[in-house]
Amino acid sequence: MFIAASDWKQIIFRLTLALIIGCVIGINRQQGGRPAGMRTFMLVSMGSALFVMIPLLVEGESPYATTNALSRTIQGVTTGVGFLGAGLILQESSPKSKIPKIKGLTTAASIWVAAALGAAMGCGLWQIGLYGAFLTAVAVTEATGFHIPWSHHFNNLEWRKSG
Repeated sequence: MFIAASDWKQIIFRLTLALIIGCVIGINRQQGGRPAGMRTFMLVSMGSALFVMIPLLVEGESPYATTNALSRTIQGVTTGVGFLGAGLILQESSPKSKIPKIKGLTTAASIWVAAALGAAMGCGLWQIGLYGAFLTAVAVTEATGFHIPWSHHFNNLEWRKSG
């Protein structure tokens, strides 16, 4: 898992895979006119890979390296991307409808997954990353036409504010 700083092939391989995975997810979001597009997803995925590669590169070479640096880095990336995703979620209310519309949840979840996939690539877990990217692509493209037969029962529910 650890990388030698001079192993440019491994560094380029991991960063390129992270960038490609972010691109694939981002293209889907951009084609749908979502608030975050291809470039955003590419940067999030590659940035996550960079963040997790840093402790992998310095782990044995630095006197400041600790055994749990990678875990803390992944936690920080997860939190940071969570805030980015929260900024993508919008709530719209219409005077005609009592039910508020919430937009951006899938894009926010997708950007979080793109960060996780980038982190997997950065750690050298490219098999997990590629399969995760495949499943993500299936989820954001094929699941849109999925219909639950009994979902029409929820259309007439009245939403009330508590408190």
